[in-house]
Amino acid sequence: MASCLFVISGVRNKDVIDTVLRQIDTPAVNEASAAIRVLPATEKDTPLILSFIKSLAEYERLADACVATEEAIRRTLFGEKPVAEVLLAYSGDKAVGFALFFHNYSTFLAASGLYLEDLFVIPEARGEGAGYALLSALAEIALSRDCGRMEWSVLAWNQLAIDFYLRIGAVPLDEWRTYRLMGEPLRRLAGRV
Repeated sequence: MASCLFVISGVRNKDVIDTVLRQIDTPAVNEASAAIRVLPATEKDTPLILSFIKSLAEYERLADACVATEEAIRRTLFGEKPVAEVLLAYSGDKAVGFALFFHNYSTFLAASGLYLEDLFVIPEARGEGAGYALLSALAEIALSRDCGRMEWSVLAWNQLAIDFYLRIGAVPLDEWRTYRLMGEPLRRLAGRV
């Protein structure tokens, strides 16, 4: 990925973090906020990326499922064949969030797409525009790479995120369900069990 810097204004709000009231009353972005910088991650950011992944796993109540290691992140994101990319959001000099994404393909559009695997902003920085800045940077990347769309999943209980996504114009695909194979069922289907 080419080196890039995105600066966007976010929302600075003194309400309690993650309150439903603030999510309803706060626009997705507001001009009166501090600047958020978004930069592509490099290999030296591996420990930071892992810390964000672990924090996301805790937030999503999936800490037991998180087995990522620095070595695995270094190999899969910065090795010979990177399978995904990461953007980091900074407020001043402090990293406050990340987005991990990769490309997929739409047969109906006959175009690549951008799939957002993870988006996370630390609790104390929520409401300051970091999530919006990361999504805005991803939208710019998607357009610059001729992607036909940008997609992601959100946990059904995460109403705060859902409300935010709706405010930026995202449309839920309620008629679709996600399926997953991993572990023994994946090995069995591949004929390895």
